[in-house]
Amino acid sequence: MGCGYVGLVLGTCLSELGHEVVCVDAVKEKIESLRRGVIPIYEPGLQELVEKNAKAGRLSFSLDLGGAVEKSDVVFIAVGTPESVDGDADLRFVIQVAEEIGKNMNGYKVIVNKSTVPVGTGSLVRDTVTKFYAGEFDVVSNPEFLREGSAINDFMKPDRVVIGNGSVAAEKRMREIYAPLGAKMIFTDVKSAELIKYASNAFLATKISFINEIANVCDLVGADVKKVAEGMGLDARIGPAFLNAGVGYGGSCFPKDVKALAKTAEKAGYDFRILKGVEEVNRLQKTLAVRKLEKALGSLKGRRIGVLGLAFKPNTDDLREAPSLEVIRALKAKGALVSAMDPVAEEAAKKVLTGITYCESVYDCAQGADALLVLTEWNEFKEIDFRKVKALMNGRVIVDGRNLYSRKQVEAAGFEYYGVGQ
Repeated sequence: MGCGYVGLVLGTCLSELGHEVVCVDAVKEKIESLRRGVIPIYEPGLQELVEKNAKAGRLSFSLDLGGAVEKSDVVFIAVGTPESVDGDADLRFVIQVAEEIGKNMNGYKVIVNKSTVPVGTGSLVRDTVTKFYAGEFDVVSNPEFLREGSAINDFMKPDRVVIGNGSVAAEKRMREIYAPLGAKMIFTDVKSAELIKYASNAFLATKISFINEIANVCDLVGADVKKVAEGMGLDARIGPAFLNAGVGYGGSCFPKDVKALAKTAEKAGYDFRILKGVEEVNRLQKTLAVRKLEKALGSLKGRRIGVLGLAFKPNTDDLREAPSLEVIRALKAKGALVSAMDPVAEEAAKKVLTGITYCESVYDCAQGADALLVLTEWNEFKEIDFRKVKALMNGRVIVDGRNLYSRKQVEAAGFEYYGVGQ
């Protein structure tokens, strides 16, 4: 239930494992597009898997939620849980789907909550279904850990599959579903499974904010955050992952999940101080690039800034909470002229970012620019010809918001280089 990012990847990958899957959504245009093989999101490898499994008859798309429930042994809820005005998760779509599931139950089924939801949602889903159906069923929490840009690989080669349930029958069915993966499976109660997802994302967000704070100290004392992170990461208790300093995290998960976990703690009577700090650090970090540009150029009024990268991370067209949105709006507010280039996120960006020039290549973006600003670490940006860029630009400033380049390499080409924590 739900053909968004999680639902579409989940359904497609389950069909690749050999299961018969019907993906349901309430948006007619989306279902019609999927039936034609048009994928609404950019995710490497997804298009090919959808085509393959649809052709094999294992994967189909439908508007008929009731019919899908009646024919299914297992029903996954994979609808959005957007951030509400108070920072908590908005569960209205989960409840709506649970109601429809309850109205169409025709025997024992396992209802699996795949959406990212706060602790206690499993009980809420159970109570909702029970209003319409008096028979036996189980509710399971099965949080997803897919990373945009590598979601297919993450599903097929997971480091763990977390399943929260309290039933022998449900556990047997979930084992059967995921058996082809040969992955480590963790079985726990529903509430613990729900919390595992939030705790995981919040910890990773904390790690990012911590290394960004270290980077800011490095800038002040003259140290190199890359070397600091390397030295930290070699400690097996810390590890190197998520120790890349930059202009902050974005996306559909970390910002929302940090706030939701803090809200869950607040409702339980606990003040989660660390998470409040993580959120504040990330908010300030997104303004770092603008501050560095002002340090290099002075007033930004009338200055042409070339922005490389709009998506919140490479290999996706997702702009949700992307640092680029806040940075570009701040640049425009200061009177700067913005040119931008992203390999796949341009169409998505045009819906939310107006008044800027969209470019076809890095070199188009560099044309006449007083400074270049890197906001997404796309592979296309790693091997640019700096001599060619220099000939096209008016200025000589490069602000590397992802520490993509070597200072020596950039300065040897005749540029002023501003990294993060370098």
